[in-house]
Amino acid sequence: MNEPTLFQLQCFEALLNEGSFAAAAARLNRTHPTVHAAVTALEAQVGMVLLDRTGYRVSLTAHGAAFRPRAVAFLRQYESLRREAARLAAGQEAELRVVVGDLCPLPETLGSLRRFFETSTGTRLTLLFEAISGPWERLQRGECDLFFHHLDKPTPEIETIELFEVQLVPVAAPGFLQQPTDGSITIDDLRPYVQCVIRDTSREPSDASYYLIEGAPTCTVPDQLMKRELILQGLAWGHMPSHLIADDLTEHRLVSLEGPYLRGGALTHYAARRRKASHGPVAQTLWKQLQDQKIR
Repeated sequence: MNEPTLFQLQCFEALLNEGSFAAAAARLNRTHPTVHAAVTALEAQVGMVLLDRTGYRVSLTAHGAAFRPRAVAFLRQYESLRREAARLAAGQEAELRVVVGDLCPLPETLGSLRRFFETSTGTRLTLLFEAISGPWERLQRGECDLFFHHLDKPTPEIETIELFEVQLVPVAAPGFLQQPTDGSITIDDLRPYVQCVIRDTSREPSDASYYLIEGAPTCTVPDQLMKRELILQGLAWGHMPSHLIADDLTEHRLVSLEGPYLRGGALTHYAARRRKASHGPVAQTLWKQLQDQKIR
């Protein structure tokens, strides 16, 4: 038995969608006899009667109803493959890999990507979430096209777009510390207390300390949300990005420890990519959009 052809399956589906051979032929820009012959040949090759032709409009037999979903799935896969081949032939990327750092405000960062990919549906977005020096390692190893993160390692090999500033505030739950939280807390005051820190996702972790108090007990968590919850539960203290704890401070679920002896900080975040890497048209368009419309 010969295998069904793509054209036969297209005629079969067009016939069911349009309801008649004449309408299917018009949709496919073929003649009525051509479409009729294709569908008849399809039935012969699969060894089943797929269509009931006794009524005014053709309808599916039981075999046809079971066969059609598989035919539709195949046609959709073929159409997806055809579009993918056209994009690749035009030099467009099949995938864009973007790393989001642990301190980024997610609604603004992901919202910017959503607005871009609403009009770039042909390219698949692969999102990676990394912490501390993880974004840098991904970029340097060529494992992503760009990242959103702060700059620990400025270098001429990396080009950047300044996006936003993230404020870091040292916080604890009310009552976590034995001394008053009136701004007079020192580093030595905090040394006996557990400090919560984010785990570096890099395979070769950075030696940056990020406010770590030497000699203090620590607990390590994978992300900022887990860190916030640990601090809220009174299990540790730590520096948190202000956009995640603004409501907690207002509603007194957390208290700021910032003062003359214990500082917070601000980290400017950037979009960054390798200057000498080959950037396809989709990546270039995203870069241009980020230049024109900075995240706030």
